[in-house]
Amino acid sequence: MKAQMKIPRKLLAGIRQDLRRPHSFAYERIGFLTAGAVRMDNGDVVLLAREYQPVADEDYVPNPRVGAMIGPDAMRKGLQLAYKSRSALVHLHTHGGTGRPEFSGVDLDDGKKFVPSFFNVVSHMPHALLVLSDDSARGLLWMGKTQPPVYFEGFTQIGAPLLKFGGPQ
Repeated sequence: MKAQMKIPRKLLAGIRQDLRRPHSFAYERIGFLTAGAVRMDNGDVVLLAREYQPVADEDYVPNPRVGAMIGPDAMRKGLQLAYKSRSALVHLHTHGGTGRPEFSGVDLDDGKKFVPSFFNVVSHMPHALLVLSDDSARGLLWMGKTQPPVYFEGFTQIGAPLLKFGGPQ
């Protein structure tokens, strides 16, 4: 199975702009993205990004060991967004820079703990963890609560110009 994500150009630009906003103590910003999902005849899965919700300033928790940590209210708000729209939920942040970003060890360890819990709220949709750079992305997709995640094969920015990025290197 291969996983792809398609995201409208204006939505992606807005997300990147939001994630660059400074915070009083967090070094990174975090947001949630909802998406529709379709399984192709060949078994591949495509997510189509729908709506972005930034984590509110008051929902960050001070933690000097990580660039950003969010509390349970932030997770609840993200899950409510996915539940109301019956959507896949994508937890995302940026590492800035250019080129395909990589997850940090903390990103991977924490994501493997909390993303499967998204299935407790929206069990019929896949869910994902995503890290952006200024021109690319890297993501993991979970198809089920107990299934191991798979890396996205690539991302497509929909709109003029149509751009493909973040594929295997």
